[in-house]
Amino acid sequence: MLGSITWRDFSKHMVRNRLSLVGLVLIALLFLFAAIGPLLAPYSPYATDPVNKLEGPSGIHLFGTDNLGRDILSRILFGARISVTIATIVLIVSGGVGTAVGIVSGYFGGKVDSLLMRITDLFLAFPRLILAMAIAAALGRNLQNVVLAVAFTSWTIFARLARGQALAVKQEVYVEAARATGASNLRILFVHVLPMCLSPVIIQGTIAMGGIILTVAGLGFIGFGAQPPTPEWGVMVSDGRNYLPNAWWACVFPGVAIMFTVLGFNLLGDGVRDILDPRMRSR
Repeated sequence: MLGSITWRDFSKHMVRNRLSLVGLVLIALLFLFAAIGPLLAPYSPYATDPVNKLEGPSGIHLFGTDNLGRDILSRILFGARISVTIATIVLIVSGGVGTAVGIVSGYFGGKVDSLLMRITDLFLAFPRLILAMAIAAALGRNLQNVVLAVAFTSWTIFARLARGQALAVKQEVYVEAARATGASNLRILFVHVLPMCLSPVIIQGTIAMGGIILTVAGLGFIGFGAQPPTPEWGVMVSDGRNYLPNAWWACVFPGVAIMFTVLGFNLLGDGVRDILDPRMRSR
């Protein structure tokens, strides 16, 4: 399925679907700022200036300053790299683990399927943010443990998707033919089952990036994620909420960065779904 998609098909769809194009532009800007944002930042994200604290947007500080006089624009640019890095690592870990669990569960079935899916159900029984809070609190409040906590709670949806695909693929004639010719289960899983599971996993992964960033920001907001003075968007919103009536910029601009990031991933995920799903492409 993935092999039949070309860059020409991708660009053609993006031009036709304006919302997907908007999402692509937003995410491209996010990754651009994550890559070169520190070079564009006019100030150090950690440099304090108590004399000019809580100054409004101006030519000197385009997004104003926070309660310690730090430049908000610089902190947002540095925070883009933190958010993208965490979300990418979490997606790779949770997507890899979830897909592996799903295809093994769906392909082998029986007791293996029952055991793995009951473990998955156990994780699904807890609200994701609360479970991530508990894990982050137990491991310690820092960025490394945030990655582990969020990845630990994000793999279940990938496992469910991969399992559903594996259940369908293992009944196909070419899988039966491979099994009849003596192909090992490992070869069948990697050569025949896994490639057919990638499309829904990629679609879900694109959409899940927004949710991961929201979860990381939520953990930072309530104090279980990144810790001050780290320029993480959730921490910035938490620091600025106490000054919202008189210094709205300290809270609003980091919140807007989170909003556009999540919106971009959701719009792009819809576009990727339309491209990779043959039922959507046929409409």
